Amino acid sequence: MYSKLAPVLGSLALASLVSAVPVDVEKRDNGIWFGGRGSHLENYQNSNGAAPSASYSGPANGYYTPSATYGGGSYSTSAPPASHSGGYNGGGGSGSSDGSSNPFSFPLSNGFPNIQNPSDQLTAIEAQAHGLLPNGPPPPTAPAADDLTSLRLIAFNELWEVAFFTELLYNVTHNVAGYQFQDESQRQTVINAITAVQAQEELHLLNANGALAHFNAGPIQPCKYVAPVSDFKSAIGLAKTFTDVVLGTLGDVQTHFGQNGDNGLIRGVAAVIGQEGEQNGFYRNLLGLIPSGAPFLTASTREFAFSALNQGFVVQGSCPNSNTINLPIFGALNVLTQNIQPQDQTLQFSFSATGSYSQYANNYQGLSLVYINQQNVPVVEPITQATVSGSTVTFSANLPFTKNEMFGLTIAAVVEGSGPFASVADVAAVAKFGPGLFEIA
Repeated sequence: MYSKLAPVLGSLALASLVSAVPVDVEKRDNGIWFGGRGSHLENYQNSNGAAPSASYSGPANGYYTPSATYGGGSYSTSAPPASHSGGYNGGGGSGSSDGSSNPFSFPLSNGFPNIQNPSDQLTAIEAQAHGLLPNGPPPPTAPAADDLTSLRLIAFNELWEVAFFTELLYNVTHNVAGYQFQDESQRQTVINAITAVQAQEELHLLNANGALAHFNAGPIQPCKYVAPVSDFKSAIGLAKTFTDVVLGTLGDVQTHFGQNGDNGLIRGVAAVIGQEGEQNGFYRNLLGLIPSGAPFLTASTREFAFSALNQGFVVQGSCPNSNTINLPIFGALNVLTQNIQPQDQTLQFSFSATGSYSQYANNYQGLSLVYINQQNVPVVEPITQATVSGSTVTFSANLPFTKNEMFGLTIAAVVEGSGPFASVADVAAVAKFGPGLFEIA
């Protein structure tokens, strides 16, 4: 099975993955579903140099306050949605969302996300992350309400990322079927990298939630999560795609900070953008791609990111206070065409016109498809060959790749009208379904 994966991929070869006998992990329809594991992290922190950092100097780590608590993650849930958004076409896999009874839930064994400051747990996380939670003073005044929304979105996303990388680390360290390597040195390199990333994402969450707590505006509490991945390759492909969305979205967050006069928040977000970019170069290298996908990465918006997280990864009904994030959740746009190549072609999409979107089952003629790629003007294409089956609308749209050199992440959205649109923000303002996400290398 794994002999058909990519050829040698730099210093880390997916070709070193081998098939394995099944282990004690819940697996359904090619999807390994997260369980509430985390003891391996505590074991790592207790045995790998988690001594206090020499530069750690007391309780005032940035915005983070010792009183910020986030709950234990044991919330009532409904089943996951009937299907994930098909937009994660960049190697995201094809896991089922059939109502798994074993989604990932917090807290971790170290208590995360309820970490006190100072504490041995925080010190261990910092050692694992190769650095400290920022310990400079917060801005003197509270951010604008719109910027508190951005901080809440950042926290919401970081909780998902911690869940994802916690389970990925578990799967590799425990040799779960589909996550094994022939070469032990390559396996250890992956473990070292994901171990650091997992802790770094913990610090990102603590920083965002700490800012919210400092300004009496939070924190965001964890949901329960699933991921449509079945093996190491699909997991890394998914990580690459959602990290690309994060990179584009944090640029939107910075724009809001600047427009609202909250300049004191920009530098910290810029540091996270650089860190996430370093991560994504590593993921791309694992997949046999050049580290940087395009000269200017694709712009996104807070609305598209929030929609993608809710459509693809969050168990519906499991989030205690995501309703405090004042952003819309669009209808899901499924990218049906697989393995999209760098050429002009016709792509197929679908959306489900239900609930507040039910009118579009019979009134799709006024809709258009928009592609957002790199930092270019959005490309508008007419919807063609549309068919309706029940509430599902399936349609085609041209992809003008050659003219626009549409490498890297593309965000597709179904909008009312035909534009033109000057920016990704203009598209998000009229979007009804999206984001449909795919990548071209």
